[in-house]
Amino acid sequence: MNKRPTPMRLSDVVAAHVRELIVSGQLHSGAFIRPEAVADELGVSATPAREGLLQLQTEGFLSVEPRRGFMVTALSSDDIRDIYDAQALLGGELTARAAATITPAAVDELEGIQDALERAAAAEDFDEEERLNHQFHALIYRISGSRKMRWLIKTTLAYAPRKFFAAVEGWPEASAQDHRAIIEHLRANDPEKARAAMARHIRNAGTLLADHLAQGDKPS
Repeated sequence: MNKRPTPMRLSDVVAAHVRELIVSGQLHSGAFIRPEAVADELGVSATPAREGLLQLQTEGFLSVEPRRGFMVTALSSDDIRDIYDAQALLGGELTARAAATITPAAVDELEGIQDALERAAAAEDFDEEERLNHQFHALIYRISGSRKMRWLIKTTLAYAPRKFFAAVEGWPEASAQDHRAIIEHLRANDPEKARAAMARHIRNAGTLLADHLAQGDKPS
């Protein structure tokens, strides 16, 4: 019997929406956000809107200014590179562990996901490409069997744009192209080469996002 996914709380929907606006550079450091405006935009009440913004405050995306409300905190290019360096270490280790035990059938499944991802990229269906990219990584990490390390890497994924996947120049192309080397080394059951390929892929994504944010911070 398949377990139904747990619906997101409205406050989590709010947090995810505003978080992606910040990470993708749609909202810049110093911008003020009113819970009422977010509530109107998403069609929710003010209470979950405020709860979602408070959640982002605890995550360091927002600060609360007396009598002024929630303000976007600085997220520098160096911050992004540091986060993706950490993610590359974790993702590389998980991929190395997966390479040691992955079956040919699982590699075939990854290739099927990648084929579909490349078709989505060619059609500029960025929502589908983002979904398949997430599926690709999730399958590799699940095969590793390392639950705690998977939880750790999940905490860094808040810094990966999803709804605004195509807003970062080069990001869709990197997702479509970098995976083939990872698949090759997984099929060869080569942990160290698989580790290096995944780490390189994640650091490349971090560089693209950091450069995107740096461009957004430049005066027009």
